[in-house]
Amino acid sequence: MKIHKRKLTLWFSHLPQEEKQFGGYFSPETMHVDPLILERQPEDRTGFLSHPSQTPSSPSFTVEELFEPTRICCPDRGPTVLLYGAVGTGKSTVLRKLVLDWCTGKTLTHFKLLIPFSCEDLSQLTKATSLRDLVRRKYLHLGKTPLLSGEADQAKDVLFVFNGMEKMKLDFRIGSTELCSDPNEALPAGVVVVNLLRKYLLPEASILVTTRLSALDRIPERYVNHYAQICGFSDPDRQRAYFTSRLLQQTRESPQNHEAEALIQLLYLNLQRESQLATACFLPSYCWLTCATLHFLHFTDANAPIRTLTGIYTSFLRLNFGGEVMGMGAGTGMPIQEHHNSLMLYVVRTVGKLAFDGVTNKRTSFSEQELEQWVGGKTKTDEELRQLAMFRTDVLDFFLIPCAESGKGFPREVSENDERRYVFAVPAMQEYLAALYVVLGENKSALEKLTRQVTVAIGQAGEDVNALISILSKFIPLRIFALFNLLKLFPKLFEQISSRNKGKIARTMAAEMFRTEDSFNEDVLDQVEQHLLGVHGPQPQQLSESQPFELYPIFMGGLLHYGNRVLLQQLGCSIKSTTVSQITQALRKYLVRELSKPQPPEELMDLLVLLYEFQNPRLNAEVLHSIRSIRLSNVRLTPLKCFVLSSVLSCAPSSYHLQELDLSSCHLTNHILEMLLPAFRHTSDLNLQFNSLGPESCIILRDLLLDPKSSIRSLQLCDNPLLESGACILLEALPKNQSLRHLSLMHTGIGDQGALQLAERLHQHTGLQELNVAYNNIGDNAALALVDACREHPSIHTVHLYLNPLSDVGKQSLYVRGVPREHGGSGRRVKVLASVTEGSDVSEDWHPILSVIRENASSWERERVRQQLQVFLRDLEWGRQQQQSLWKRLHFRRVEKGVRQTLRMLERDTLPRPTGYSK
Repeated sequence: MKIHKRKLTLWFSHLPQEEKQFGGYFSPETMHVDPLILERQPEDRTGFLSHPSQTPSSPSFTVEELFEPTRICCPDRGPTVLLYGAVGTGKSTVLRKLVLDWCTGKTLTHFKLLIPFSCEDLSQLTKATSLRDLVRRKYLHLGKTPLLSGEADQAKDVLFVFNGMEKMKLDFRIGSTELCSDPNEALPAGVVVVNLLRKYLLPEASILVTTRLSALDRIPERYVNHYAQICGFSDPDRQRAYFTSRLLQQTRESPQNHEAEALIQLLYLNLQRESQLATACFLPSYCWLTCATLHFLHFTDANAPIRTLTGIYTSFLRLNFGGEVMGMGAGTGMPIQEHHNSLMLYVVRTVGKLAFDGVTNKRTSFSEQELEQWVGGKTKTDEELRQLAMFRTDVLDFFLIPCAESGKGFPREVSENDERRYVFAVPAMQEYLAALYVVLGENKSALEKLTRQVTVAIGQAGEDVNALISILSKFIPLRIFALFNLLKLFPKLFEQISSRNKGKIARTMAAEMFRTEDSFNEDVLDQVEQHLLGVHGPQPQQLSESQPFELYPIFMGGLLHYGNRVLLQQLGCSIKSTTVSQITQALRKYLVRELSKPQPPEELMDLLVLLYEFQNPRLNAEVLHSIRSIRLSNVRLTPLKCFVLSSVLSCAPSSYHLQELDLSSCHLTNHILEMLLPAFRHTSDLNLQFNSLGPESCIILRDLLLDPKSSIRSLQLCDNPLLESGACILLEALPKNQSLRHLSLMHTGIGDQGALQLAERLHQHTGLQELNVAYNNIGDNAALALVDACREHPSIHTVHLYLNPLSDVGKQSLYVRGVPREHGGSGRRVKVLASVTEGSDVSEDWHPILSVIRENASSWERERVRQQLQVFLRDLEWGRQQQQSLWKRLHFRRVEKGVRQTLRMLERDTLPRPTGYSK
C-alpha cells in the first residue's frame, strides 16, 4: 500500500508542460479550487447549469461526501457514482486532487485501496485479460493484493476510478457481454468494466466514473447510485480564489506581488460587472486561459523560456482536446480512427468556419440559423448526425455562449420576435480559430478541393502509369504519349494553384495587419488586456464602427511557428513545412511593401508583435532591413512589449542600425531600460523624452554610452527628472564616448550646478555638436560659463538656453559671448538660443523655440511657461520700439502674434499633447 500511494503521488503530481510556463511554483494542492458539484436525480440529470444566472437550487457536494458510509443504501454492494460535466468544467482536475488527497490520508480514509484507470488506455487493449491481471499490468506492486481476490467482502475497501468513460465502447446487453464474477477470468477490458458496473464482479467494491454529457446514457440508470454534475465556477468568488492561487503563488515574496494583487482586484471588478468574461470563466479552463494570458502580459521574464500569445491558445486547446477523437457510438463496432476523426480538426471545420465567416464580415455575434448552417453543415449519414449531436452536447457550448446584454454576463430573455444570438466565450478565440481555419487551408474553393483530389489520385498512380507507358511504347503510336504527359503535368499545375493560394493567405495577413480603419486603435496587447481587466476611465479611441480583428493576422503568423505546429500535429491538425515556406516568402514581400509607407506607432507595435509571434529570425532580419526608424511614441511600453522589441531586433545582424528609435511618452522604467539595452545598441538617434526617468536611470544610459557596441549619435532626455546627480552620472561617459553628437537635457532639473559640471567636462568629448539645456532653472553665471565652454569646444555649434530665468543683461551677454573674439579663441561662432529676440533683433530661431513650447507646454508647469511667454512679449515690444524700419516692425508684430497665440492656447488648455518629436 505504501508503494502504491507513493507511486500514485508521483504520477498524479506531475503537471503538464503547459503549467511550467508559470515558473514552476505550482503544485496541485496550492492551485486547486473546488468547483461547484451538484447531485442530480436520474430524471433531471441532463439539466445543464450553463450560466451564472442559473442559481442552483440544491446544495453543493464534494465527491468524498457521496462515498460516505452513511449514504450507502445496500451494505453488500458498494456505491457507483457517475461524475459528469461538459468540456473544461474540471473533471480531471477534481479527480487528480481526490487521488492525491487519498494518498496523503486527507480523505476517503475508509478505503484501503484506490485504483485509478484511464478509459482511453483501456480502450486500446486488444488482448483478453482478467481483472487481477489488468491491475497487475497497470500496477505491478498490486499483483498479489488479497483485496481483489473476491473472497468474503474484502473488496468493500476498494475504490475503482474510471476516468473518461466516453472513450470506451460499453455494451450492457447480455447477448453481447457475458456475465463474469471471477476476477481471475480473462475477458476483454470492456467486458470486465461492464461486470464491475453490473455489480456482478466484486459487488462490494465502490466505483467512481467520470464522463461527458453525451455519454450519460452509456451506463444504464439502474447501475448508478448517484449522479453528480460538475458545474465549474458558478460565482466570482470561486473565480477570484482561482486567480489568487495562480497569480499570487508565482509572485510570492517578490516585488511583483503588489502588481499581482492589483491585477486580481481589477479582474475581480470586471467579473462583478457580470461581463462576458464572467460567463466564460464559469468554465475553469477559461480561468486558466485568463491567468496564462495575464501572466504573459505582465510577468514576462527575459530569462524564462520564450512564450507567445499564439502558443498560449494552442496549449489551451491541447490541454482540453489533446488526443480527443470523434469516437463511434456504443454498439457500432467500428474502430476509432486516429487522424481524420480528430475532434480538434472537426472543431476547425465547423466552429472555425463560423469564426472565419464572422471575421470576414466583421461580426462577433451569430444567430441560431447561422450556427445551424456552419456547424450543422451538410450532414447526411446517421454516423455524421450522431457525431454532430455529440459535438453540440459536449463541445459547442465550450466555444459559443449566448450573447449578453450590454454590461451583463448572463443571457438576456428572448421574446417571441427577438432571436437569441451567440458569441465566442473569449473574443480572441474567434480570431484564433479563424486563423487556424485559413492556415490549415480549409477555406479552399470547390475547384481547389477537386483539383487536389484529382492530383492525389494521379500522383498515387504515377508509378503505375510510367510502368505502363514503358510497356506500351513498343505497340502504340508516339502521339498518344502526349495525353499521358498531360496527366503527369497535372500535379505540377496543382502545385502552382496551391502556391497562389498560399500567396493569398500572406496577402490577407498583410491587408488585415495594416487596415486603415484600425490605424488609431490601441495596440493588440493593450486590447487583450482591456478585455480581461476592463477599461477604467475614458474609453479608448476607436474611429472605426466595425469590430477590429487585429489579432487575426497575428495568430496566422504565430500558427506557422514550428512549436505551435508540433502541438497542432498532436491535435490532428497538420501544417506542412512547404506551406509555411510559401506563405513566408509571400508575406515578406507584402510586409516590405507596406512598411515603405508611414505607419502609426500602434500599427508598428502590432507589426513587431506579429514578427515576435512568427519566431522566424530569417524573416525578421529581412523585414528589419527595410525599416530605418521605429517610432513608438505614446505607446504604453510594458515589459512584454520591450521584450518583443528586443527579441525582434536581436534577429538583425550586428551591422544593422536604426536611424531613429522614438520611445517618447512610453512610461519607461529602470527595469524596462535594462530590457531594451540590446535594442539600443542598434540605434543612432535615441528619443527617451517624457518618461519620468530618474537619476538611477542615468547609470544604465551611462553604461550604454560606454558600450563599444553602441553607436548613439543623438540622445534626447527632455522632461525626465534626472536632476543634478543624474546629469553628473551621465557625464561620466563623455571621456570614452566618441559617437554622441546631439544631447538634449531640456527640462531635466539639472540646475546651476549641473550646468557648471557640464561646462567643466565638455572638453572631454570632442564630437558633440548640439546641446539643449533649456528650461532647467539655470541662472546667468552658470549659463555664461556653459556658453564659454561651448565656444572653446572644437565642434559645438548650438546651445539651447530658453525658458531659463535669465536677466536681460545675462541674455545680452550670452549673445556677445557666442560671437567669436577678434583676437585669440577658436574663431568659431556658437548659436545661443535664449529667447525669441537677440538684443534688439528677432532671433532667426524664434519659430523652432515657439514650436517646442507649444508641443511640450501641456506637460510643463503652466505658470512658469506663462511667465516666460510674457517675458518674450516684453522683449519683443522693447525690440520693436528700437526699430526704424517698417518691415522690421512688421516682423516683430508677426512674432508677437505667434507668442500671444501660444499664450491664449495655454490659458484655454488647447495646446496639443506632447508628440515626442521636439528637440
